[in-house]
Amino acid sequence: MTAAMLGALRPLVNRFKLGAFEVTTILDGAQVRDSLRPPFAINQPAEAVAEHARRNNLPDAAFENTFTPTLVNTGRQLVLFDTGNGALRRDVGAGFLRDRLALAGYGPEDVDIVVFTHVHPDHIGGTWEGDAPAYPNAGYVIGRHEFEVWSSGDGIPESRAANLKLFRRFIPPLVDRMTFLEPDEEVVAGIRAVKAFGHSLGHMAFMIESEGRTALIWGDTTNHFAFSLQRPDWHLAIDDDAEQAATTRKRILDMIATDRILAIGHHMPFPAVGYVERLESGYRWQPATYQLWL
Repeated sequence: MTAAMLGALRPLVNRFKLGAFEVTTILDGAQVRDSLRPPFAINQPAEAVAEHARRNNLPDAAFENTFTPTLVNTGRQLVLFDTGNGALRRDVGAGFLRDRLALAGYGPEDVDIVVFTHVHPDHIGGTWEGDAPAYPNAGYVIGRHEFEVWSSGDGIPESRAANLKLFRRFIPPLVDRMTFLEPDEEVVAGIRAVKAFGHSLGHMAFMIESEGRTALIWGDTTNHFAFSLQRPDWHLAIDDDAEQAATTRKRILDMIATDRILAIGHHMPFPAVGYVERLESGYRWQPATYQLWL
């Protein structure tokens, strides 16, 4: 008897220890986009972008965009970094974080703190479920500059007009439960904000440290393992300040590579956990393997 074809199967949840903390990454979903340029390498010729894709054994006319929020359990608080797409993209392959919490052994009510790396739609879209907060017991943390610049609208690109409306609908209603951070301030003990402005005007990364183990949740500091990571000077159409974002990428990637810090990126290939190797002309993503278990 021939077994039935069952279709593609991909992992949805990944968890590992980081010192005394537990870190869980959850696939909110994935979408196929039918163009490389834009969003990537808009300051490069189209053929150079296609050739770079081929050198990385990738299709030269499309890419898959994955979305991976992160949970950190400190033993005292369960901290969620970004809420994914929510209902915004649930009909097109993403927005499943809240339901997939159960696969990791949690419920929405278990989340103590929601941290926003920034307020682009795939990071705040799951903040509400219908008319109620999706994480009913949580407090919220956001970079002060990120909140202020989006609240004022000053400097927000015209291409982000719909995003600005979404921010104003989703985030200010939570202000009474919100803490505003400056770079280097702590969310809780062992979780510290790192300035990473550019992709969004107040974008933050977060350093996680426990018992001598360190990881950086970098949000959207870089948005693709082969394009903006390997070539951090290549501009993205989705960066709100392209020059500042490129400068930030170089700084963060240099730190990660030099100090051999574990990295967790919202758009890295799932489970979105790895290291960065410095090359002569840029960097390379190295997915984490058994070093997390030993």
